[in-house]
Amino acid sequence: MRGRLILLGTIVVFILALAGCVGKRDGSPAHGAMTLNSLEDKRIGILTGSAGDNAARQRFPGAQIFDMDNIVNATSALRSNKIDAIVYERTTLREIAGKNPDLAVLEESVQLVDVAVAIKKGNPRLLNAVNQAITDLENDGTLDDMKKRWFVGGSLPAMPKFDPPSSRETLQVGTEALMPPFEFVDQGNQISGFDIELVERICRALGKKAVVSNMNFPALIPSLQSGKIDLAVSCFNVTEERRQKVDFSRPYHAGDIAAMVRNPGGASLLGGAFNNFTTSFHSNIIAEQRYLLIAGGLKTTAVISVCSVLAGTLLGAFICLLRMSKKRILKGAARVYISILRGIPVLVLLMLVFYVIFASVNINPVAVAVIAFGMNFAAYVSEIFRTAIESIDKGQKEAGIAAGFTAWQTFFYIIMPQAARRVLPVYKGEFISLVKMTSVVGYIAVQDLTKAGDIIRSRTFDAFFPLVMVALLYFAISWLLVLALDYAGQKLSRGRGC
Repeated sequence: MRGRLILLGTIVVFILALAGCVGKRDGSPAHGAMTLNSLEDKRIGILTGSAGDNAARQRFPGAQIFDMDNIVNATSALRSNKIDAIVYERTTLREIAGKNPDLAVLEESVQLVDVAVAIKKGNPRLLNAVNQAITDLENDGTLDDMKKRWFVGGSLPAMPKFDPPSSRETLQVGTEALMPPFEFVDQGNQISGFDIELVERICRALGKKAVVSNMNFPALIPSLQSGKIDLAVSCFNVTEERRQKVDFSRPYHAGDIAAMVRNPGGASLLGGAFNNFTTSFHSNIIAEQRYLLIAGGLKTTAVISVCSVLAGTLLGAFICLLRMSKKRILKGAARVYISILRGIPVLVLLMLVFYVIFASVNINPVAVAVIAFGMNFAAYVSEIFRTAIESIDKGQKEAGIAAGFTAWQTFFYIIMPQAARRVLPVYKGEFISLVKMTSVVGYIAVQDLTKAGDIIRSRTFDAFFPLVMVALLYFAISWLLVLALDYAGQKLSRGRGC
């Protein structure tokens, strides 16, 4: 009963916070009407490694640059007055401003750049084939027709249907589907957009099938370098620094880098909290069946969390056994494992496992996530197990041996049940921490709960409702797991007569 009241109270607090957030924003700019010259000393948000990154640093050397991991978070930061402008590709910024009357795109260009397909280095045959396919699309007018459909007009068109490829060969394509109209997740929960149509046509020209993976932008270049993907499309501009790491096709689009700011004449977003809540609920959950994205992400997060805990618990028990061994080499190996795994941030570990250890292995990213999180979890729980076991009085073991039990029987029937009761409170905390850490799996192309929330935000550009919704779902998962572990602890205590 107490747990239900806590959950209900938390939900009410979140809803009130949501209502307050969406009801207070009025779209008013902090610094009046903006021009490019007025941005010289302002706070500018850029996407790390994007075309806007270099353009902003060159055009505004005196500005304070804020590195963002995706355009959705940058937009949220702009609307909440954390930054004064975003510098990025004009077409995407116009799409965003079209859905947000409190934002506007400045007419003057920051910089013009070439946009091209990124290709894994050392594959000249693929590079030449891609270049030829782009040339053919340009010569027969297909590329111009695509630009008219995707870049002109108020609504995003549907992806055209393609005939099956002439062979079963595939090309692995990476993108970050958060930047309409170039790449986004459409109402059918499929990756769509100008860039996606382009690679589909390129792959058809090569007689191959495009297999598109949605991953975080900073992971695209490492994915190309490690061979996880063959091509990457995500508004990549060509720079000499990038040419050292990957190859680029001939340009297929002239990117116009612009600045988006808060609009001094933007429509007010004030309104009744209930009306804002119901509108946000419909646009973020009901419209285009976006609840399916949340359901899929929730399932993925649950699978990774549970499997990682199971694998980590078994591995942790084994590491604990080595750590308590009387052989110095085994004890030393366990200490090294624990020190290394506890010293590496889990995101870095995840990317090392995916892009380095399994660089040449075709493995499901979900399995990689389970391995990485399981390894991390094992390092912590092994020490929890060891500490709990060593806290049991040695007389218990001696009493068991004296009663005729073997050493293993004494451990399983006497020591372990007592240690388990002492382990549960700390183990529960580590379990919940692991669930929350899984939110970084988007870096290896896994569409979990957090990634699903980002996809929804990229379509609605509602900075608050999807975040609150994802926070509530993570809380619900953690709360249910706590209840399950508390129930297991109660059963264990009753079973031992405590």
